[in-house]
Amino acid sequence: MIEPVNELERKLILAADNPASRPEFYEALMASNVYVIGFTDSEGEGSGIIPAGAKLSIVNWEKNDGTPTTPFFTSLGALQLALKEESKYVALPARDFFEMTLGSFLVLNPASPHGKEFFPHEIEALLDTGMNHVSQTRVVQKETKVLLGQPANYPSEMVSALTELLAKHSAVKAAYLCLMQDPSIGEKPTLVVGFEGDQDLTEAMKQAGSVAADTAPKGELVDFTVIKRGEKGIGDYMLNSVEPFYERT
Repeated sequence: MIEPVNELERKLILAADNPASRPEFYEALMASNVYVIGFTDSEGEGSGIIPAGAKLSIVNWEKNDGTPTTPFFTSLGALQLALKEESKYVALPARDFFEMTLGSFLVLNPASPHGKEFFPHEIEALLDTGMNHVSQTRVVQKETKVLLGQPANYPSEMVSALTELLAKHSAVKAAYLCLMQDPSIGEKPTLVVGFEGDQDLTEAMKQAGSVAADTAPKGELVDFTVIKRGEKGIGDYMLNSVEPFYERT
């Protein structure tokens, strides 16, 4: 196994096998410089600052099916593993790289034991939220009767990953899970995760959305909601009829 040479590589290795570690990897990625195979029309190469107005040419590869993809790397060592001949390279902030390649398929560390493909929608999400998933907000406009219960096929992988993640967020007091269906519109039932907290839950729920997107059962939709004691509705059901899958200790 190749030892990581920086914090970004260490977090990439952790994220590869542990979904709960992926939000920390995405945060580190967005704050890091990355290496690309290419060159600028300014003097010099390597990790120097690219002057304003300089043109950057980046090498693209092709996947086995012919799809073009752009490689990028966490370190110079990871880049060198992928090269069969001497090539020029440039280091630049990950955010800048993502902005200039927006709409492309990207692959991180393609020749290393740990890497990742990034689809265009993931890059858009990273630029927008710092995570690889964008949650959609729904507002219930009128009182609606729904069916609530527990899923027959319990999403153990998702719950385990969320439990590990939420332990890192002191704002979350407890988290609950149920299945919800609106019979009036015949929607497929959705998993609902309820978050109870005594502080701002925005960051915890943003990271939880990324984890749920990676670990929810295939084809299952997941909704998040903030629940408060004394309020009627789904929160009341969770607080009084469901054991939390996570409780802050």
